[in-house]
Amino acid sequence: MGRDIKILLVEDNPEDAAFTRRLLKHNKLEGDLVVASNGLQALEALEKKAGEGDLPNLILLDINLPDISGIDLLTQIKQDDRFRHIPVVILTGSNEDDDIQRSYDLGASTYLVKPIFSDALMLVIDRIF
Repeated sequence: MGRDIKILLVEDNPEDAAFTRRLLKHNKLEGDLVVASNGLQALEALEKKAGEGDLPNLILLDINLPDISGIDLLTQIKQDDRFRHIPVVILTGSNEDDDIQRSYDLGASTYLVKPIFSDALMLVIDRIF
Protein backbone atom coordinates (compact mmCIF):
# COMPACT_ATOMS: atom_id res chain seq x y z
CA MET A 1 0.00 0.00 0.00
CA GLY A 2 2.61 2.53 1.11
CA ARG A 3 0.28 5.53 1.16
CA ASP A 4 0.87 8.62 3.20
CA ILE A 5 -2.36 8.88 5.15
CA LYS A 6 -2.80 11.29 8.06
CA ILE A 7 -5.03 9.63 10.63
CA LEU A 8 -6.62 10.86 13.84
CA LEU A 9 -7.45 7.87 16.04
CA VAL A 10 -9.88 8.69 18.85
CA GLU A 11 -9.71 5.74 21.23
CA ASP A 12 -9.72 5.67 25.04
CA ASN A 13 -8.67 2.02 25.39
CA PRO A 14 -4.86 1.85 25.22
CA GLU A 15 -4.93 -1.78 24.05
CA ASP A 16 -7.30 -0.99 21.18
CA ALA A 17 -5.20 2.04 20.24
CA ALA A 18 -2.03 -0.08 20.23
CA PHE A 19 -3.75 -2.77 18.14
CA THR A 20 -4.89 -0.21 15.57
CA ARG A 21 -1.41 1.34 15.47
CA ARG A 22 0.16 -2.10 14.81
CA LEU A 23 -2.45 -2.88 12.17
CA LEU A 24 -1.75 0.34 10.28
CA LYS A 25 2.00 -0.15 10.52
CA HIS A 26 1.73 -3.75 9.35
CA ASN A 27 -0.20 -2.57 6.30
CA LYS A 28 2.42 0.07 5.52
CA LEU A 29 0.08 3.01 6.04
CA GLU A 30 2.83 5.46 6.71
CA GLY A 31 2.49 9.02 7.75
CA ASP A 32 1.04 10.80 10.70
CA LEU A 33 -0.99 8.97 13.30
CA VAL A 34 -2.30 11.16 16.08
CA VAL A 35 -3.98 9.35 18.96
CA ALA A 36 -6.49 11.15 21.16
CA SER A 37 -7.77 9.29 24.22
CA ASN A 38 -10.95 11.36 24.53
CA GLY A 39 -13.17 13.75 22.63
CA LEU A 40 -11.65 16.93 24.01
CA GLN A 41 -8.16 15.82 22.96
CA ALA A 42 -9.55 15.01 19.51
CA LEU A 43 -11.06 18.49 19.15
CA GLU A 44 -7.80 20.08 20.33
CA ALA A 45 -5.84 17.99 17.81
CA LEU A 46 -8.19 19.00 15.00
CA GLU A 47 -7.94 22.68 15.96
CA LYS A 48 -4.16 22.47 16.06
CA LYS A 49 -3.94 20.66 12.72
CA ALA A 50 -6.36 23.17 11.17
CA GLY A 51 -4.15 26.01 12.35
CA GLU A 52 -1.14 24.30 10.79
CA GLY A 53 -3.01 23.59 7.56
CA ASP A 54 -2.32 19.90 8.05
CA LEU A 55 -5.66 18.21 8.74
CA PRO A 56 -5.95 14.44 8.92
CA ASN A 57 -7.53 12.80 5.89
CA LEU A 58 -9.16 10.06 7.98
CA ILE A 59 -10.65 9.90 11.48
CA LEU A 60 -11.08 6.57 13.27
CA LEU A 61 -13.56 7.18 16.07
CA ASP A 62 -14.75 5.12 19.03
CA ILE A 63 -18.27 5.89 20.24
CA ASN A 64 -17.72 5.15 23.92
CA LEU A 65 -15.44 7.91 25.16
CA PRO A 66 -15.01 9.15 28.73
CA ASP A 67 -15.97 12.79 28.19
CA ILE A 68 -17.76 13.62 24.94
CA SER A 69 -19.52 10.68 23.33
CA GLY A 70 -18.28 9.66 19.91
CA ILE A 71 -21.73 10.49 18.54
CA ASP A 72 -21.48 14.05 19.91
CA LEU A 73 -17.94 14.36 18.57
CA LEU A 74 -19.06 13.13 15.15
CA THR A 75 -21.84 15.74 15.23
CA GLN A 76 -19.33 18.51 16.00
CA ILE A 77 -16.94 17.34 13.28
CA LYS A 78 -19.64 17.20 10.61
CA GLN A 79 -21.07 20.60 11.60
CA ASP A 80 -17.69 22.34 11.25
CA ASP A 81 -16.93 23.45 7.68
CA ARG A 82 -13.21 22.89 8.28
CA PHE A 83 -13.65 19.23 9.19
CA ARG A 84 -16.86 17.96 7.58
CA HIS A 85 -15.02 16.68 4.47
CA ILE A 86 -12.86 14.29 6.52
CA PRO A 87 -14.12 10.70 6.31
CA VAL A 88 -14.98 9.27 9.74
CA VAL A 89 -14.90 5.53 10.35
CA ILE A 90 -16.59 4.41 13.55
CA LEU A 91 -14.63 1.67 15.37
CA THR A 92 -16.64 0.62 18.41
CA GLY A 93 -17.83 -2.21 20.58
CA SER A 94 -21.45 -1.07 20.20
CA ASN A 95 -23.59 -3.01 17.78
CA GLU A 96 -26.76 -1.20 18.85
CA ASP A 97 -29.00 -0.40 15.88
CA ASP A 98 -29.58 3.14 17.22
CA ASP A 99 -25.83 3.86 17.35
CA ILE A 100 -25.31 2.47 13.87
CA GLN A 101 -28.20 4.40 12.31
CA ARG A 102 -27.35 7.62 14.11
CA SER A 103 -23.69 7.39 13.03
CA TYR A 104 -24.66 7.03 9.38
CA ASP A 105 -27.30 9.77 9.69
CA LEU A 106 -24.60 12.11 11.05
CA GLY A 107 -22.22 11.40 8.18
CA ALA A 108 -20.01 8.48 9.22
CA SER A 109 -18.42 6.79 6.22
CA THR A 110 -18.44 3.32 7.77
CA TYR A 111 -19.32 1.61 11.04
CA LEU A 112 -17.17 -1.32 12.21
CA VAL A 113 -17.85 -3.30 15.40
CA LYS A 114 -14.90 -4.42 17.52
CA PRO A 115 -13.06 -6.65 17.50
CA ILE A 116 -11.84 -5.15 14.24
CA PHE A 117 -10.30 -7.51 11.76
CA SER A 118 -7.36 -6.29 9.73
CA ASP A 119 -8.95 -7.16 6.40
CA ALA A 120 -12.16 -5.28 7.21
CA LEU A 121 -10.40 -2.07 8.19
CA MET A 122 -8.01 -2.22 5.24
CA LEU A 123 -10.93 -2.78 2.85
CA VAL A 124 -12.67 0.30 4.27
CA ILE A 125 -9.52 2.42 3.95
CA ASP A 126 -9.04 1.21 0.35
CA ARG A 127 -12.62 2.20 -0.49
CA ILE A 128 -12.22 5.64 1.06
CA PHE A 129 -8.95 6.37 -0.75
